[in-house]
Amino acid sequence: MLRLTLCAGCAALAGCATAAGGTSDPRAVQPERPTVATHAGTVAPGYGELETGVERDRAADGSRAFSVPTVLKVGLGRREQLTLGLPLSSATGVPFGLGDVSAGVKWRVVDETSPLGAVAVLPSVTLPTGGDRGAGTTDAGLLLIDSHDAGPVSIDVNAGATWRSGDGTRAPRLSTLWTVSAGAPVHGALGWTAELFGYPGTAGAAGAAPVVALLAGPTFALRTTLAADLGFITPLAGPQPHALYAGVVTNLGRLRR
Repeated sequence: MLRLTLCAGCAALAGCATAAGGTSDPRAVQPERPTVATHAGTVAPGYGELETGVERDRAADGSRAFSVPTVLKVGLGRREQLTLGLPLSSATGVPFGLGDVSAGVKWRVVDETSPLGAVAVLPSVTLPTGGDRGAGTTDAGLLLIDSHDAGPVSIDVNAGATWRSGDGTRAPRLSTLWTVSAGAPVHGALGWTAELFGYPGTAGAAGAAPVVALLAGPTFALRTTLAADLGFITPLAGPQPHALYAGVVTNLGRLRR
């Protein structure tokens, strides 16, 4: 399953930084998981944050997959963040191991004080390091991010595209995605996140029908530096697997001066 791992805004987690990336505590976590969407916030300059979890997928044909989506984020500046994707996965007939590694830089172009909300762009590159656990292509991606706070509710809207090398037999040369996510506090450390996301249909030998799916589940602000989540993904249209997930986000502190 094609996934960008990552959170429907910070309002769902007490103590989180705002979507504009500002916070009085540089160690306050800024979860981008568990949703496909990401927010426009960035980790404080010089600080690191680790996101990881587990996901179990079950497709309509009975095949199953297991993944450990892991992302390391490093604050490069007040508006810039390095994002490294280090996924591990297995599937029916495919042993567990490293998938396709990715790297990108999120740049917040506009802060949340603007009428547009906080706006960011995230260009990325994915390398064919995963063998049978990946697409076997070198990919260039671009994600457009818009984040708003409506009272205690944070809303993130993303649109993105991925261009792949190869002849389109293993993976489509072009694929796109859209997401609309919302997160809100419920009580104390408990929050809730929900998302609609979709992958429009693709062409070529590896083309697939359009997908629309729902993701939802609780979030937990365990400490300022630690958050957790769990939930489910269910298809609404197209060949999207059913999935259960759980994960954590932790701030690693200052990595460089």
